[in-house]
Amino acid sequence: MRQAGRYLPEYMAVRSKVTFIELCKSPELAAKVTLSAQKALGVDAAILFADLLPILEPMGLDLEYAKGEGPVIHNPVKEAAEVDRVTELHDVSPLQFVFDTVKLVRRDLPENIPLIGFAGAPFTLASYVIEGGGSKNYLATKRLMYADRAAWNTLMQRL
Repeated sequence: MRQAGRYLPEYMAVRSKVTFIELCKSPELAAKVTLSAQKALGVDAAILFADLLPILEPMGLDLEYAKGEGPVIHNPVKEAAEVDRVTELHDVSPLQFVFDTVKLVRRDLPENIPLIGFAGAPFTLASYVIEGGGSKNYLATKRLMYADRAAWNTLMQRL
């Protein structure tokens, strides 16, 4: 449903006014597109409009959603020694926009319609952190994973 919602006129109207990351970080707008997709498609659940990667920003990574490219990490972890730049997230307040979106959606979503959320698994997040963006073969990720098990394990624990 989340993917289908991107092609709905209601979604496209909102996206024409804001960037993808602005939409993710605006609880009112993210709630609006979540609710409009569920209603327009008539499905039996709503999927929270969000993205996997904003959690990386408070962990010290410079994230941008480049037009036509998708997510880009401008300071990727290219070597094992750089893993320490990724800080463990102890305070979730920089992600308050997600919690606020959930509250708004739950407030306006019919009680009998569930709200589904999702999160990035550590490997998925690590692949973006290391590759600096999407990848088809994950060569840099595999290189770090196999070359330095301790650095890889540290990164996995932080993510």
